[in-house]
Amino acid sequence: MMSPSKSSHASDAARYALLLQWGTRTGLLVLILTFTAYLLELTDPHVPLRLLSSVWDQPLARYLQLTATPTGWGWVSTARHADMNTLVGIALLATCSVPPLLAVIPLFLKRREFYYVGFCLLQVLILLTAASGLLSVWK
Repeated sequence: MMSPSKSSHASDAARYALLLQWGTRTGLLVLILTFTAYLLELTDPHVPLRLLSSVWDQPLARYLQLTATPTGWGWVSTARHADMNTLVGIALLATCSVPPLLAVIPLFLKRREFYYVGFCLLQVLILLTAASGLLSVWK
């Protein structure tokens, strides 16, 4: 028989895993749908296909300049374009561990396992800081 502590930790892991599974499946589905929309040319791309072959061999700075592609979170403003909206799926996949981490915090608080709460909050803080671009070295 499983001890109450092991049982509760299994419950925590199950909650985390379920939410992570849904997050990854959602991100993957969005990635597949947006890439399919790009291939089927359902919306206009940010970088026209006729221009793509002449710019994709350029250094990054030159490519960004020639295509007027924004950096950092600027991609959000171009997400309506077929070639850029695939980044929505990538962003979902990159952040899909945040909701599961936040969801297990109340379970840890209830059992007064503050070190796990701290680990979860630290992980979320690191993920959000990385996503924010605050520590970016790109100029």
